[in-house]
Amino acid sequence: MSKSATRRANSHFKRLPKGPNGGIELLLIHNVEHLGRQGDLVEVKSGYALNYLLPQGLATIATDHHKRMVEKHREKLRAIELEKLKSYREQADELAKQSITIVANANDEGHLYGSVGPHEIVDALKASGITLAQDQIRLEGPLKELGLYTVKIHLHSEVDASLKVWVVPTVAAEGGEPGAG
Repeated sequence: MSKSATRRANSHFKRLPKGPNGGIELLLIHNVEHLGRQGDLVEVKSGYALNYLLPQGLATIATDHHKRMVEKHREKLRAIELEKLKSYREQADELAKQSITIVANANDEGHLYGSVGPHEIVDALKASGITLAQDQIRLEGPLKELGLYTVKIHLHSEVDASLKVWVVPTVAAEGGEPGAG
């Protein structure tokens, strides 16, 4: 038996459909940022397909049956997507009305001992009853001084929100000036 025949006999997987550019053709089940929208036919490298998109349930193999099903349900998918967008926009409006306060240790000039990053912002939001993932917090760098910051929150590829974050000093036993800086 030749090597290729042995390999084929031991293969447990069907060969994935190749696209015109040599990549793997997949049909997106969910929107994937920087790749495509739900129902799109995409071509990706095999590692991206096998290690991320397929195991995470974000895409499926682009069979003729799946393509026909998507065409049949494209209007329903569009209506569902518009409804999701509406709820993300409502969440963005709610976040814009919010303001969170993070207490941090700082020196007399208002510089923090350490910094405030996405982790602290997510924890403060969780205390307010709002659950977000750290990768949704878009900071240009860690917050290293006391003050008011407007932080960008990425909710969806088309929806971003703004959140006001107050970084205030811990109240010192000596009676330092709260809010100085």
